[in-house]
Amino acid sequence: MADTQAVDAKAERRVAKLARQIEAFSKAHGGAEGQVAYLGQRGARIVLVGEDGGWGDLVAPTYDIAEKAVRKAGITVHEDFDGEFAAKVKTGPYEWSRMAGIQVGGPSN
Repeated sequence: MADTQAVDAKAERRVAKLARQIEAFSKAHGGAEGQVAYLGQRGARIVLVGEDGGWGDLVAPTYDIAEKAVRKAGITVHEDFDGEFAAKVKTGPYEWSRMAGIQVGGPSN
């Protein structure tokens, strides 16, 4: 029983930390929306898109922890990363350079 409580307490601390990080991102970008994607054994990826087009991501150890964190942070969560939600992302020269580097042998930055 004590081990279960320790695991639960650790998970709740992780949820709280992720929620604080999401809230800080949201505050810095005039609000935020997100999407949670399952990464298999690695956990889940929380993709965040700010109202200003800024974006970032966080990785949670489990999908359940990721879902709890976005709920606790109070952001809108999308099922998929597409459509109007994806169109909000603004990219700059760095991202285009990185994409070119990965795709066609451009600069590796």
